Amino acid sequence: MRKRIKGIKLSRGQGARRALYRSLINALVVNGRIVTTKAKAKFISRGIDKIVNLSKETSVSGKRRLYKILGNKRSTSDRLSNVIAPLFSDRRGGYTRIINLPQRRGDSARMARIEWVKEMESNTSIKGTKSIKRKSAKSDSKIEETKPKRKGILRRIKER
Repeated sequence: MRKRIKGIKLSRGQGARRALYRSLINALVVNGRIVTTKAKAKFISRGIDKIVNLSKETSVSGKRRLYKILGNKRSTSDRLSNVIAPLFSDRRGGYTRIINLPQRRGDSARMARIEWVKEMESNTSIKGTKSIKRKSAKSDSKIEETKPKRKGILRRIKER
């Protein structure tokens, strides 16, 4: 019988579970959608409603509670209060949806995509984040040529 058992453990200790929760929520806020296992998606969807409702509050105590939950990530909490909370001002809950995906090949884990119910605008980016620039194939080859070659362990032993 499962009496008085609350929450999901996800085969982790308390600290690792809290860190996983914070990182998944941060990734969802930054990217708008994430692909993860179904258990982890259900785990963060329960807390995302509380976090969005907290970000709707304008009080200092609400902001401090939000910082505590997110692990003092100012960029994530600012995006929640400036971009996401106004987007869901007319809703009271149900801010995310979970879409089932095919099982993962390696371990047959049930996969899911969790995303916001309303689509975010692509031009709203977090202040202070860097965009990833792709290098061309020519510049990659030049970088490889200029790198000094490392000596192996066997060569170092022979030189002694």
